[in-house]
Amino acid sequence: MLDTNVVLHDYKAIRKFQDNDLVIPVAVIEELDKFKKGTDALAFNARGFLRELDKLTEGRLFGPRGVPIGKNLGMIKIEPNHPFPEELKNLFIDDIQDHRILSTSIWVRDNNPDRFVALVTKDINLRMKSKAAGMMVQDYLTDKLDNERVEGTQREVQEVRVSDDVAQDLLYGPETAVDWEEVTNRQPLPNTLFKIRRQNDDNEVICARYDSTQGKILLVKSKSAYGIRPRNHEQKFAMDACLNPRIPLVSLTGGAGTGKTLIALASALEQERDYDQIILSRPTVILGNQDIGFLPGDQKSKMSPYLQPLMDNLNVIKAQFRPGSKEALKIEGMVNSEKLMITPLAYIRGRSLGKCFFIIDEAQNLTPHEIKTIITRAGEGTKMVFTGDIFQIDQPYLDQWSNGLTHLGEKMAGQKLFEHIFLRKGERSELSDLAAKLL
Repeated sequence: MLDTNVVLHDYKAIRKFQDNDLVIPVAVIEELDKFKKGTDALAFNARGFLRELDKLTEGRLFGPRGVPIGKNLGMIKIEPNHPFPEELKNLFIDDIQDHRILSTSIWVRDNNPDRFVALVTKDINLRMKSKAAGMMVQDYLTDKLDNERVEGTQREVQEVRVSDDVAQDLLYGPETAVDWEEVTNRQPLPNTLFKIRRQNDDNEVICARYDSTQGKILLVKSKSAYGIRPRNHEQKFAMDACLNPRIPLVSLTGGAGTGKTLIALASALEQERDYDQIILSRPTVILGNQDIGFLPGDQKSKMSPYLQPLMDNLNVIKAQFRPGSKEALKIEGMVNSEKLMITPLAYIRGRSLGKCFFIIDEAQNLTPHEIKTIITRAGEGTKMVFTGDIFQIDQPYLDQWSNGLTHLGEKMAGQKLFEHIFLRKGERSELSDLAAKLL
């Protein structure tokens, strides 16, 4: 039994249940009808699922068993609404779609005593209600990573000790690079990051990265971009990755105030001559499932509250320079000419992004499918930087194990075109850092 949110999360979910038979309560179809209009991801997934279902049933009816989904897959059918059994009729007072989905699931279970029946939903509240009613219920686990793999994306920096000679070569040698065998026993994956210390010195930390093309571990130097300078080791790694034209896909994760978006934006401005356009975007997550139509004003006015955090980062960079200075005027000119564009993610769909520096903020609110859709838009010469905090998710049906940003870091790990950095320390202010630790 599939809930609506599973379909809205992944419209191809019906092909990911192996040979199990699927039942779609008609209440799900009714709910999808409300979501199918629009340009956002929910509307796209609703339409995609309905097209899939229409294709499967072309020229035939569902029948008592349903229709086959495909080779080595089960059957699928739509089940009309059914009431709760007599003993559960007073369990829930409100007549809402969630309760219709649950009551229909219980009816299917009771009328198939020889089969295992479970309701699959990403809605935690419905899962609790189902357990209260004695109905087997499960989360949609297909794109959910386990804890160990999620934690692995936060401890990717290797800490090693080397001899004084190796440290000297890395810091002051003509190539500022050493063979990987001099640092570690096992060949690292591409773009593995290192914090290197000398054998008898705990004070100095040397930041380095493994370059698989050269087969060497390279020194990561402290660089600045448009007046922004790294304040800690992780920010140094992040700045290096964002400024490296050989790494077109970068993922920056970390808590509030760690400098993810600021570093990405400063790096983009520093390299503006190499790109036709710099685009800053973020998914529009509106609480209470309200459309932006309830806000006053035109499209620009409606979107302004959601894009203001991106403008704040731009203002921080502008504040590094005097008003009227060459750098400040250049930023204003880029905004006016739309070479630097701040736009909602919904308006990127369908575009082909060539020779563009594309920053996607709050990417933890995207599904794995949405992340894939965005990356496949990348044309020749495009660089993409995804930023976000996987522990601060605003989408009701995503969590730290199933969001797109977590999947990006786990699935792309070890690819030479990708680098991921987890920023640990907040640098917004001493007060902000203290609040993040204690509150």
